[in-house]
Order: sequence, then structure tokens, then C-alpha cells
Amino acid sequence: MRRVQQVAKSTIAAVAFASAAAIALPAHAASSVNYDPAAEVDVELILAVDISQSMDDDEQKVQRKGYVSALTSPEVLEAIAIGPTGRIAVSYVEWGGDGEQYVIADWQIIDGPETASTFASKVAEAPLRQVQRTSITSALSFSVAMIEENQFFGLRKVIDMSGDGPNNQGGQVTEARDLALSKGITVNGLPLMLKGTGDGWYHMPNLDHYYEDCVIGGPGAFTIPVHSKDSFADAIRMKLVLEVAGISPSPANGRDTVMFAKGRRLIPCDLFN
Repeated sequence: MRRVQQVAKSTIAAVAFASAAAIALPAHAASSVNYDPAAEVDVELILAVDISQSMDDDEQKVQRKGYVSALTSPEVLEAIAIGPTGRIAVSYVEWGGDGEQYVIADWQIIDGPETASTFASKVAEAPLRQVQRTSITSALSFSVAMIEENQFFGLRKVIDMSGDGPNNQGGQVTEARDLALSKGITVNGLPLMLKGTGDGWYHMPNLDHYYEDCVIGGPGAFTIPVHSKDSFADAIRMKLVLEVAGISPSPANGRDTVMFAKGRRLIPCDLFN
């Protein structure tokens, strides 16, 4: 989508200013006797991707292709290059029900086209997998543990949660979200609304509102709803640019693309538990 590409490019232009304000040691690094400057990155980013059975093979392929394309795109690479350290640490995790999380590409530093291509190849070459149920709760908890246990020192920590349905297993999603927030981790959302607005076990109307009310949180948290396969790659690319840059879009440049809170009734977060 041309609109998404324009927003991504305008966002990159703002990164230099935002990065200048962000140059500081992360809080846990300053107090850690094991701090290693060589392990410092601009952001520790987990791409947590839904592979529940509501995602058919074609949708999974589109999803994979979208992430691979975004990770190696000029826009994302430029956003990385002009950050304070010029590198990020990324991990790609697929998830389904309670206890069903799979690390497809473990933590790796991306600092240019070569490392981006290496990471993207791991994602592209992994076999597709499909599992039952949807536990956003477990996916968040698993991602938090991965961030806490890695060897990197990120100026920011972000979980990028994508999915096409509400939490239906593993306990309260808001508790897992709040735990992430308490540890200084921002949770952003990519609600996949490719099947329309049907109601049922696999999807729900206004999934974007559900993600906004129940899943995302933290400084600058946002969602980018995906309504069609054609817009998937563009949405992921813009989302990664924003996450790497460490800034959230404004209503002026994100209208019709990024979801912002509205005056409406909140979605019950335990609706499908």
C-alpha cells in the first residue's frame, strides 16, 4: 500500500531526532556487573507469530513472506542503521495453545543487509507448523522469559504480537500483559482480520479493539490491523520501522493505518477464556 510506504518513510526521517534522545544505558545494564558494551543494542525485539489452526496454509505462507520481506527491506535497514548503536537483537517465535511455542530463529543481532538476510533465511526455510488453540497468555509469558534470559542489553524491549483471534487458553491475557509491562517491556499488536468480522471460536468482530484493550501496552504501544493479504507485507514493514525507531505514530500520519484509542465501550478481555 502506497499510504503505508509513505508513513514508513516519514517515520524514518524522524528517527534521528528520537535516537538522539534515547542514547543512554538501559537501566538494568547500568547496575549489572556483567554488563558488556558489545552486547548493547537499540532494541530487543521478539516477533511472536500466531500459527493456530485458524491460520490456513496460504495465510501462513503470506505471513512468513511478509516478515521475510520486511526484515530485509531498505526501510527497516535504514531505521536500524541510524539508531544509537546501529543494531538490534531479534528473535522469531511461533505460537499456538498453552505450552506450544516454537523458536524458529533464535536471538541474533541485525546490523546490516548481511545479518538481516541470514536471519530472514532462517525464518523462510523453517517448515510450516499448525497447532490448536490460541494462548496469547502463554506466548507473552514465553516471550518475557526469552527477553529476561538473553545476553543482550537493549535500550528498549518490545514484543510484537500477531494473531487472528482472542486468547482462549492459558489464563487471563491481561495478567501476562501486565507482567511484561512491569518488566519494562512494550507489547505491540498486529491483529490479523483477514476473515472479515465473523464471530466464533477462531475469530471475533473488532479483533483490533480486543488487541488494543487486552493485549498491547507500554510506552508508545500501538496496533496495526491487517484486513487483506495484499496489505500484510506493507503493514509488517511499517510496524518494524516504528518498533526499531522507538517512536509511535501520530494520528496525523497514521490515520486509517494505525489504531488509536477511541471513545467506545471496552472489549471484555476474558470473553473466550
